[in-house]
Amino acid sequence: MSNRLAKETSPYLQQHADNPVDWYPWGPEAFEEAGKTGKPVLLSIGYAACHWCHVMAHESFENTDVARVMNEHFINIKVDREERPDLDQIYQMAHTVITRRNGGWPLTMFLTPGQVPFAGGTYFPREPRFGLPGFVQVLEQIRDFFHERQSELEGSEHPIIRYLGQTNPTPSVGTVSLDLSPVNALLSSLKSRFDPEFGGFGSAPKFPHPVDLSFCVNRYRKEGDRTALEMARFTMLRMREGGIWDHVGGGFARYSVDDRWLIPHFEKMLYDNGLLLQALGEIRRETGEEIFSRTADELVEWLTREMTSSGGAFFSSLDADSEGEEGRFYVWRPERVKEVLSDGEYRVVSEYFGLTGPPNFEDHDWHLHQAVPVDELARRFRLSVEETESRIRSARQKLLNARSSRIRPGLDDKILASWNALAIRGLISAARVLDRPEWMKAARDAIGFIRERMWQNGRLKAVWKDGKAPLSAYLDDYAFLLAALLESIRAEFRRSDLEFAMEIADVLLSEFEDPLEGGFFFTGHHHEKLIHRPKSGHDNALPSGNGVAAQSLLLLGHLTGKVAYLESAGKTLKLFFPQMKEQAPGFTSLIAALEVFSSPPPVVFLGGPDASAWKKNLDRSLAPDAIVVILPEDSGPLPEGMRKPFVPGKTQAWVCWGSVCLPPAGSEEELSSSLRSSPEDRGTGGLS
Repeated sequence: MSNRLAKETSPYLQQHADNPVDWYPWGPEAFEEAGKTGKPVLLSIGYAACHWCHVMAHESFENTDVARVMNEHFINIKVDREERPDLDQIYQMAHTVITRRNGGWPLTMFLTPGQVPFAGGTYFPREPRFGLPGFVQVLEQIRDFFHERQSELEGSEHPIIRYLGQTNPTPSVGTVSLDLSPVNALLSSLKSRFDPEFGGFGSAPKFPHPVDLSFCVNRYRKEGDRTALEMARFTMLRMREGGIWDHVGGGFARYSVDDRWLIPHFEKMLYDNGLLLQALGEIRRETGEEIFSRTADELVEWLTREMTSSGGAFFSSLDADSEGEEGRFYVWRPERVKEVLSDGEYRVVSEYFGLTGPPNFEDHDWHLHQAVPVDELARRFRLSVEETESRIRSARQKLLNARSSRIRPGLDDKILASWNALAIRGLISAARVLDRPEWMKAARDAIGFIRERMWQNGRLKAVWKDGKAPLSAYLDDYAFLLAALLESIRAEFRRSDLEFAMEIADVLLSEFEDPLEGGFFFTGHHHEKLIHRPKSGHDNALPSGNGVAAQSLLLLGHLTGKVAYLESAGKTLKLFFPQMKEQAPGFTSLIAALEVFSSPPPVVFLGGPDASAWKKNLDRSLAPDAIVVILPEDSGPLPEGMRKPFVPGKTQAWVCWGSVCLPPAGSEEELSSSLRSSPEDRGTGGLS
């Protein structure tokens, strides 16, 4: 029989709907039952593409003996961390405090009926192994501990609650003077942690860190630091060559279990690929290397083929597992590859993909990676580079066709506003660099989906699934969508994008901003009351919502002239500045906003018959963070900062820096002179 999760829309919760565990979704019903029965709560947080979540489910949650213990002694709650990142943040922090270890998924926490955590862990095997106790043993120990110390655990002054409250930043005493020291500190840290042999930062398990890659590209663009650019370039090349990149179907996996990018954790997440697509475009812009264009093309092919809904929005993830085995969909054996390809293709591809060496995945399978450079293969086989690449392309398509007949990994087909926004921004950013108008259309189709179905009564919804959008959006949803809309405005001005961006920004200020201390809470003022309300500036797998909000509000404020946006961003930076200064690594998004605050990019307003040609030239020559907007004559009422008295029939440009606009330029030569103006002419006074 199905349990309560059968009524939920989350694919992850539906995976557990037939468990013998008497699961509850998060909500008052579960906690009322816990209070009435005096049982502790077992909270299990995971997501649909999570391999170890599946392992624990098969071992324990599908086992009737384990379920009997869970049902007898606990109220059991299952949560999708992608639907409820607020809960995941809170209880991951609590896990770290309680266990003094990093968290992860599945997250297994034990709570009082008042939602207060008192014990926890991540994955527990059914029987003792890996140095971990068996799950039933854990359950029995937790049951006894709770009943022995229940009154103490349910006290109103629990130390966990105090600690969680201390994780939010507090305003500094006195005036905060901002400076750019965190920029240099972050760059120094990245250089010290850079792996010169395989790229990336740190050791295994190795994550892509696309926000840090974009930061490195920005250092080159602003300061000419070629070492920083090379770190980003080399890392992206090594990832492309490694197995974290799907050489058959395109797209990046979430991370590599080794430091060589060879064997991934096979799940593919929308947010990673959106951020990496943006970084690919940025690296391609600065290096001109075709390999980054090709990688972006193949990534978008995958996004279009496998991750796009009928309405134009993007699905969330692909599972690591198929047929109950991690990676089974993706790995190969040489004899099967040989069956699919011609002899000429196989001779080249078997060496290119490392099939002539020993198996690299669980002793009997091969996970494809680029083992030999193309030019080396061309020399070995006495072929031209063009012919070698042609055989690889042909083989790739044949392998993709063959792989499509396999049982596919599970698709999490819910639509997340925040992750879609990252994909939209990546598509538009890369489309501008690579001149891919079809990517721009795909991105704007997704914007249309969000506005038509997930923007309801002046508020954004976090999730869309099966025609339902039950959950209010979080800070990340608003901040990332605002950034995506600004990217669309940069590409080609649409009044609808500007209106939507200002609506999003206004809700950010009214619903998420802390008007007293500055910064933005992760949940809105009208959100369900939980044991903690996070306000974090730290980047994790996703960029910091506070960092992206600050940067986007600065850009929108300079575009529209709306001072409230600029003031809100400034207060956010001052609140988090002590943390940025003390520990720059991890605050890349806020540090990027700090740079915009220090030196606002130019905003150029164009009008007249040759405006399109002027914009095309500016897009090639200006820094990518510049905002160049063609204002059509019929644009209608605009914000005060965008109202410019253009002369009818004449092409003109207004160049604005911060709050100062220079006299209109009537020629491209005058426009170039305005853009070269001194800081004094611009009226930009630096940080304060």
